[in-house]
Amino acid sequence: MTYAAGLKAVTIIWIADRFTEEHRAALDWLNSITNSQFNFFGLEVELWKIANSPIAPKFNVVCKPNDWAKQIASAAKDSDNAAPSETRLLQLEYWQGLRQLLLDRKSEVKPQKPRLQHWTNFALGRSHFGMHASVNTQKNFLRIGVSCYEPDADAHFNLLLDQKTDIETEVGTQLDWDALPNRKECRIAIVREGIDPTDRSDWPQQHSWLVAMLERMHSAFSPRVKTLDASEWQPDTESDED
Repeated sequence: MTYAAGLKAVTIIWIADRFTEEHRAALDWLNSITNSQFNFFGLEVELWKIANSPIAPKFNVVCKPNDWAKQIASAAKDSDNAAPSETRLLQLEYWQGLRQLLLDRKSEVKPQKPRLQHWTNFALGRSHFGMHASVNTQKNFLRIGVSCYEPDADAHFNLLLDQKTDIETEVGTQLDWDALPNRKECRIAIVREGIDPTDRSDWPQQHSWLVAMLERMHSAFSPRVKTLDASEWQPDTESDED
């Protein structure tokens, strides 16, 4: 931070082998209190070696400006002079309400800056994992999901699936376990149907449900994903023997 101040830097990248929740929260806080001119990134570095190849670094982004994607999208929209649709504005307002409720509760679930989109993301404390909440204004449902992303999505998903009973007991309900074949992620989700996200009078009830389930999902999954070891999963193989 001292060097950044002296250089008047606007992009600061912190590289470490691992980030604690406290350090991740610090970067998220810096991104939340500064304007879009300043950007803080956290990168975890791994050393990869394939066969006899030289050792090479691999950088995983674990923290980034919450509005990074929004800035790019906004720039594209500005270039076209396109105004957000009513649906997008409603989604933004919806996530603003949810974010404020989480902040007021000082929840362990850390919200990102609201965006003009039908979903919002939350960190689980490890690269290649994430949690999200989404709304569907056409089919009228809410969804909360935990995703495992490549390169070890299948292994991590199945290791979590082995703990299905304990996880669902902690969350308090059955979950949808979807391996999503031929995609780069696997997802575990809960869906609440018959909910109209366009009904502002019902938002307090919807937000209360989202907060409760987000906190349960975070509590159940965050400690587990941090200890998963993909090498412990052995995929089932069909035997050629009669």
